[in-house]
Amino acid sequence: VAQGRAAVNTPRWTFAMITHSGDGDTFWDIVQSGAKQAAVKDNINFLYSHDDDAQQQAQLVDAAVDKKVDGIIVTLAKPDAMKAAVQRAEKAGIPVITVNSGSEESKAFGALTHIGQDETIAGEAVGDELNKRGRKKALCVLHEQGNVGHEQRCDGVAKTFKGKLLKLYVNGTNMPDVQSAIEAKLQADQSLDSVVTLGAPYADTAVKARSDAGSKAEVDTFDLNAQVAASLQNGTLGFAVDQQPYLQGYEAVDLLW
Repeated sequence: VAQGRAAVNTPRWTFAMITHSGDGDTFWDIVQSGAKQAAVKDNINFLYSHDDDAQQQAQLVDAAVDKKVDGIIVTLAKPDAMKAAVQRAEKAGIPVITVNSGSEESKAFGALTHIGQDETIAGEAVGDELNKRGRKKALCVLHEQGNVGHEQRCDGVAKTFKGKLLKLYVNGTNMPDVQSAIEAKLQADQSLDSVVTLGAPYADTAVKARSDAGSKAEVDTFDLNAQVAASLQNGTLGFAVDQQPYLQGYEAVDLLW
């Protein structure tokens, strides 16, 4: 919960953040809490909306433009679908900052700046770590079809990983399905010695799948939440990549201000 009071007496502007988050994705709660804390400090009226369907997300950007907000923060997980909406915001004189995904497209679309990790470099670091741990065959679990950031992560892993990397596409909005898909893969291929998930909630699901499959594969993940931190501590997970979601939200609001 954002606390404190405004540290500034500039006008009370309205900023809208529109993300590609699905319902109940805890990662975005952390991004939001950072954004809200900056909004309190900067005397900003902060609006948050999200939709994991790219067309719907673009419509939410259009709605923010129609509301004549003073600034827009947006994720570009599916850049092609977002381009027109972002450019419409800029035509209307509303500054845009991109966060989390779409670093490649951000500048081309006319955004002021992008805040987030370079997904390819993050993936390469995971590949290096898997090598250090002597892993030979890994499964990269992509939970959102068409998300460019997810492809970049897995491709980054493949670039530096000396072993073999397989991709598994799952429907991230249906956890029981995610679990059974990973479990089936681990059961069918006993030579898989690591599973890489692309979001904290999926790490826990992969751990359950591993246990049900009777597999010894190590589970590693992108992103961090309280559950991942606990699992790292007790050794259930090997390692995690932290992309600082709190700062992504905080910096976006503060920089726009």
